[in-house]
Amino acid sequence: MDKISAIGEILFDVYPETKNLGGAPLNFLYHVYKLTGKGNIISRVGYDVLGNKALDFLKKNRIPIKYIQIDRMYPTGVTNVTLDKNKVPSFNIDKERAYDYIEMNEEINNLIIEKTDCLYFGSLAQRNKITRSAINNLFDRGIKYFCDLNIRQNFYNEEIIIKSLAAANALKLNIHELELINDLLLNEKFDIENAVNKIMKNYSVEFIAVTKGAEGSTLFLNDERDDHRTSPSTVVDTLGAGDAFAAIICLGYVNNWKLSKMNMLANEFANQICQIEGALPATDGIYKMLKEKFDDE
Repeated sequence: MDKISAIGEILFDVYPETKNLGGAPLNFLYHVYKLTGKGNIISRVGYDVLGNKALDFLKKNRIPIKYIQIDRMYPTGVTNVTLDKNKVPSFNIDKERAYDYIEMNEEINNLIIEKTDCLYFGSLAQRNKITRSAINNLFDRGIKYFCDLNIRQNFYNEEIIIKSLAAANALKLNIHELELINDLLLNEKFDIENAVNKIMKNYSVEFIAVTKGAEGSTLFLNDERDDHRTSPSTVVDTLGAGDAFAAIICLGYVNNWKLSKMNMLANEFANQICQIEGALPATDGIYKMLKEKFDDE
């Protein structure tokens, strides 16, 4: 397994009655670490109760916290989650949070040079120029870049999207985000395959995964294509399903799995996450079952 790092937000998803640790980069890296025993996250939390709770959770799960900065001015990230009738979340994300102020330093630089073959990043943490600068500083380092676009609210602009696409070797996005890029940058009548081909050509993206909710997902790698749809199950909460999908897709991408294998396993894992509340499983049983399938063709 290759060495994977992630940079971006750590936050708490606040439901009416509970607070669950989350943030796409953390969810992604948590899954990668549970499946491979390796991985690092670069982020920033507040000097507060939630920040301590996040660090304690990661330490308990033996996930390195060396690259998580502590902010004494800005609090730990929070987003208020509302589920619709189909258990699909909408987000109200608080501004001016610790993860908006991730600072580039020598430790992070060394992590990328010495311990990273693939770097995961998204768009939300780039809403502030401080973290955006840190992320941009890590581009063009001769490693692979996996971008999970994760557009939230109005926390994006054309420049952020263009720079992210230009940096990415692999891109994961949902159908709505693909439509947004088509309208914003391609300006053509929307068609999945045409939009994907244009992005690959215009921004030198090698691999693209498009998720389509209950309709499954489509993967594109060079001239290959694979479609997969998992049988529906009882949905408790779809929050974090995309991050679970991204973790498997990234592992498959860096380890050169067949498209059909990574698509099937990614959908299966995302489907399992939809059956729990929050983004992270309470036990490791699900990872044990998944790892057993990694070597199967």
